[in-house]
Amino acid sequence: MIKLHNRSKVHAKVDKRVVLPTLLNSLLSLTLFFLLVGSVLAEGKTTKSHGFNFFGELNYSKDFPHLNYVNKDAPKGGEISIWSMGTFDSMNPYSRKGRAGALASAPFESLLEGTADEVGSLYGLLAETIEYPEDQTWVIFNLRDEAKFSDGTPVTAYDVKYTFELFLEQGLASYKAILGQIVQEAEVLGPKKIKYSFTPDASKRDAIPIVGGLPVMSKAWFDATGARLDESRMEIAIGSGPYVLDEFEVNKRISYKRNEDYWGNELPLMKGRSNFDTIKIEYFADTSAALEGFKSGEYTMRIENSSKNWATAYDFPALDEGKVIKKTLPDGGIASGQAFVMNLRRSKFSDPKVREAIGLLYNFEWSNESLFYGQYARINSFWENSELAAEGMPTEGELALLKPLVNDLPKGILDEEAVMASVSGLRALDRKNLRLASKLLDEAGWLVGDDGLRRNSEGEVFTLEIIERSPAFDRVVLPYVDNLRAAGIDAKYERIDSAQFTDRKRNYDFDMLTTQHPMSLEPSSGLKQYFGSESSDVSVFNSAGVSNPAIDALIEHVISAENKAELKTSVKALDRALRSLRFWVPQWFNNTYRVAYWDMYEHPDEIPPFDLGYLDFWWYNSDKAEFLKSTGALR
Repeated sequence: MIKLHNRSKVHAKVDKRVVLPTLLNSLLSLTLFFLLVGSVLAEGKTTKSHGFNFFGELNYSKDFPHLNYVNKDAPKGGEISIWSMGTFDSMNPYSRKGRAGALASAPFESLLEGTADEVGSLYGLLAETIEYPEDQTWVIFNLRDEAKFSDGTPVTAYDVKYTFELFLEQGLASYKAILGQIVQEAEVLGPKKIKYSFTPDASKRDAIPIVGGLPVMSKAWFDATGARLDESRMEIAIGSGPYVLDEFEVNKRISYKRNEDYWGNELPLMKGRSNFDTIKIEYFADTSAALEGFKSGEYTMRIENSSKNWATAYDFPALDEGKVIKKTLPDGGIASGQAFVMNLRRSKFSDPKVREAIGLLYNFEWSNESLFYGQYARINSFWENSELAAEGMPTEGELALLKPLVNDLPKGILDEEAVMASVSGLRALDRKNLRLASKLLDEAGWLVGDDGLRRNSEGEVFTLEIIERSPAFDRVVLPYVDNLRAAGIDAKYERIDSAQFTDRKRNYDFDMLTTQHPMSLEPSSGLKQYFGSESSDVSVFNSAGVSNPAIDALIEHVISAENKAELKTSVKALDRALRSLRFWVPQWFNNTYRVAYWDMYEHPDEIPPFDLGYLDFWWYNSDKAEFLKSTGALR
């Protein structure tokens, strides 16, 4: 149930999903189709189903016994421990205030849940079935009779409506805006039945997944405590999930324990999952301390995000003795969209020539060879490593979408190839790119003075500060700063603590920083939080402050796509347009997980394509654990 997706290949963590299925053109495949999707019962023009996929492609039938990628007989028990960097001062993950503890959303479930081997498909979790008309103007969720909160009280439609209203009134501003645009009314039809009616303009593809994906919390708990969703607090609300908060020591550790009375233990969707009795998170001040903590057994599972560490730092006795496993596992998802981003709210970045110049001065090729041990590929697209990435010249379908918007996009959008990240040589400072960048800065009116620094017509020096919280990035950013300074930009690098970084990022108090743009293979309204004008000054996800009418229009095309062909064309056009704005300096990705763990965990032979699942469907081997303890390797 708990999922910790590893998207950044350096230090951040983040989520991902995709899918592929096809049908054979034969009577047999037609029969299989009705077995898989035949759980959908058409009652007049109303569909009743165990799940939802806008494009109609549910892989699992109504009576599926368990998910294909789990070990349904996985033993329950044991402990797994991971690490987190920095500090925390809240256990409320749904507020901008404070820094929430790791996995603070773990106790909460939603009406519907996706899987790790499909994209776009959602299956009933708290909801047993859903009902909706052909035009999807409303949806009814029928909750499971057995669904209960961790305190033993039933999950009711009243709790669902109350939580929805909390998010609508007190949720993140960018999310509230989207929710308000989609939902016209939430109506309780009975203790276990709730109906959402959607606005006339609501996206059909978004409406049901958004309300079905909302966390559900206990109304009684909020009533009794007077707590708010938008406050920083150490008390965690009551949810219905398989894990509950056990204990914590602020800024040191957090522990969650498996609820033995979890209502969904026998649910096919949950079989073979949530196998650990305890999940612990140990906090460390920095990545170096965290690695040493792993070597000494302070925690037992590590996803390695540093190429340098992976290549050079795993040389301790426990690994040599086979007590620690070090290996790579396949990662089939989209790249994280990790990049340096410029804060477009600051006038110095208003000229696209300036932004292009800044991009030219980052040398990925040298970094990959000298710093990353050749382990990465360059990100070029927001949908890198997928068929949705724009390539070459725009297609006819893309041109049809882009031509009406040409006045709000950079020149060349119609007759040039998709913007690619600059390519450099294997010296830290690429002289050719330095000359190109200098020319662009000259043309933008930032001229070099006698002191070697660039100034505009008003005499203002071009200053540029890059902020970061992880020491692992020092070796990446400092050479970049040197290149920026070589071009006459008064650049500096400021490493700050995690709390400061979070605060400055949320308040847009930066010139440049590293962030991620984790996209979906079926993107929709969530794009507005990353790139939409309406939420550009309130969204915690739109770090760059993208606000462009052409981008808004293309997002609407993506949202309104009625089939996968339309979706693919509209996403490619959006990707092409976003890249043309050059507000990011794309970094790197790796299509594998680098995993190290003390040898007492096991996983299915085949990892699903879109989630490593080490906190979800891996399990504990008590015999191996006892051996490690008997030899003194672990306490």
